[in-house]
Amino acid sequence: MHKPLDVITIGEAMAMFVASETGDLADAGQFIKRAAGAELNVATGLARLGLQVSWVSRVGDDSFGRFILNTLRKENISTAGVTLDGRYATGFQLKSKAENGTDPIVEYFRKGSAGSHLSTDDFHAALFNEARHLHLSGVAAALSASSYALLEHAAQSMKAQGKTISFDPNLRPVLWKSEAEMVEKLNRLAFQADWVLPGLKEGFILTGENTPEGIADFYLQRGVKAVVIKTGADGAWFKTASGKQGAVAPVKVENVVDTVGAGDGFAVGVISALLEGKTMPEAVRRGNAIGALAIQVPGDSEGLPTRAELGAL
Repeated sequence: MHKPLDVITIGEAMAMFVASETGDLADAGQFIKRAAGAELNVATGLARLGLQVSWVSRVGDDSFGRFILNTLRKENISTAGVTLDGRYATGFQLKSKAENGTDPIVEYFRKGSAGSHLSTDDFHAALFNEARHLHLSGVAAALSASSYALLEHAAQSMKAQGKTISFDPNLRPVLWKSEAEMVEKLNRLAFQADWVLPGLKEGFILTGENTPEGIADFYLQRGVKAVVIKTGADGAWFKTASGKQGAVAPVKVENVVDTVGAGDGFAVGVISALLEGKTMPEAVRRGNAIGALAIQVPGDSEGLPTRAELGAL
């Protein structure tokens, strides 16, 4: 029996090679291959919690592309929106092994990739119409003008149908021509969303406001229904259009292994809980919990829990 689609998301995935030993990437001789991509991480986390998820992208007709497709199938993520593009290669990245919670070094090889050629041609109305929620991130928005156009079109279409939309700014300044362009275009997407999920530093860059409430009000005054701000060691802070607000304490982690993917784990928790009808404080608590799991493992998505593992927390 076909189950209705809960969430659809759009983005690029790359093959990721994580060094097996610490030190300079130039000296690394052995690597572990994984799939990487902010939107793919969120899709993976939601699928593990039992939601029906579709991920829209382009991958090259190469071994990396097949690896990503196989990864999607293993995670029970629909590949209906993925195009196998023989004109361009699948991107990849190298990632150092981090120690003591320090940020790893990541080198990207993605210029001109299949994923960067996403466009409105990849908007398949029947697929998007089936989903009840759209999740977007600033990473896919930064890939190219055509990829941005796809995100904007998808957001407008879903909003017109009364579907919910979440947006994680996920700033990647190096992919934009200027900070001014990044701020203008990402805010244009954010204003289409129901739930905006910035980090505190990201919020300052995007709004010019330096407090959680100031950042939240910037978006709430422009039609967003709820803003959830990641405040690092302090956990998170939220405010809704109805005026409810509050801080949610972090989950303490004794051994931070790899901070990459924490924000994606947080998004998984908040989105899944809200789609289940949980209250905002409950959703943010789940976001903090899954974000804490994500930073205790070396990969981007290895720490994302199944429904049974979430229940045991």
